Amino acid sequence: MGAVSDADVERVRGLVTAIPEGLVTTYGDLAHAAGLSSPRIVGWIMRTDSGDLPWHRVVPASGRPTPHLSARQLARLAAEGVPVRDGRVVLRECRWAPS
Repeated sequence: MGAVSDADVERVRGLVTAIPEGLVTTYGDLAHAAGLSSPRIVGWIMRTDSGDLPWHRVVPASGRPTPHLSARQLARLAAEGVPVRDGRVVLRECRWAPS
């Protein structure tokens, strides 16, 4: 992974903040919108700088959250009305596309 600038972090933070309640987006969607080369960069930013963000609205492209966060993330999403089936977010019903 290349160097991540403060501007990259702020772009990702702004995009995550903009995700409406009841919708989700993927790490890849955010990377594309922020002009980053990889969804892994978004993941790194989210791990290191997301305490005050609606982190639960960002999921992998599979719709299946990381195992160590799965129960908490899916519960928060379900409380917002996000469709969850078999431990996975139904992306075709609730995917938000950042601009």
